[in-house]
Amino acid sequence: MSNKILTTSARVTSIIFHPLLIPTLGFVLLLNSNFYFALLPWSVKKFMLLTVFLSTCILPALSILILSMSPKFDLNMEKSTDRILPMLLSSVFYYLGYLVLERVQVYPIYNLFLIAAILVQISLIVVSLKWKISAHSAAIGGLIGGVSALSFRLQENPVVILSVLILVAGLVATSRLILLKHTNSQVYAGFTLGFLIIGLVIMFI
Repeated sequence: MSNKILTTSARVTSIIFHPLLIPTLGFVLLLNSNFYFALLPWSVKKFMLLTVFLSTCILPALSILILSMSPKFDLNMEKSTDRILPMLLSSVFYYLGYLVLERVQVYPIYNLFLIAAILVQISLIVVSLKWKISAHSAAIGGLIGGVSALSFRLQENPVVILSVLILVAGLVATSRLILLKHTNSQVYAGFTLGFLIIGLVIMFI
């Protein structure tokens, strides 16, 4: 019974903090933070969230659904190479979201997050050619890296936000290990890749 509860909890955690949802959750966090660029009219925030949700979640999810109609496509994506085409399509949709947000007169930091996320996707594609790196860990690691970089760049101290995100990262990593989707090294590598790429882009660009 305990193993079943543990497995179910791990599955729920993996779904709630799925890589398709992390960008939207990240934008919700940023738009409701104490950072100065969160001071935007609700109408603008709503448009931005809708754009991000469509380009980073709905469209990628629909593309996976369409791909799953082919008997050659493994929806579980157990092999690292199974994830290459979905991630490639996701990168295209991310870029479309970036182009839409670029037309809105808002702080460029939001566009930087999407560009950095595209770089993470491309890096995951390259690594996945040979190795099954954790996309879940890369997503939450990227969000932590971005928030950490912002705190240094703007001399802010979002200790509560970072504490919650680190806790979530631990839950996500543990859930992937419990479900036997990844090894320790694949989880750590994914987190490090996401953290460094988005952190460095937000810090220095």
